[in-house]
Amino acid sequence: MRAVLIWAARSAGVLGVVTMVLAVAGRLSGAYWLGGFQIGTLLQAGMAAMLAACLAYLVALAEQPGGASPGR
Repeated sequence: MRAVLIWAARSAGVLGVVTMVLAVAGRLSGAYWLGGFQIGTLLQAGMAAMLAACLAYLVALAEQPGGASPGR
């Protein structure tokens, strides 16, 4: 399960970074829309993907034996 969480976290992180780079590049070029979506929406989608990646990494760390368990 831990390997699946790490794989999902890496995938979501890469997707988030790519989405945010596209949003920033589109806005710097003067566009307000990119692929039928507003630039702000793409930026928020990228941030949400990166947040999901962080949470998946956190769960993977908490699941490892001797990891971040409460009471230690």
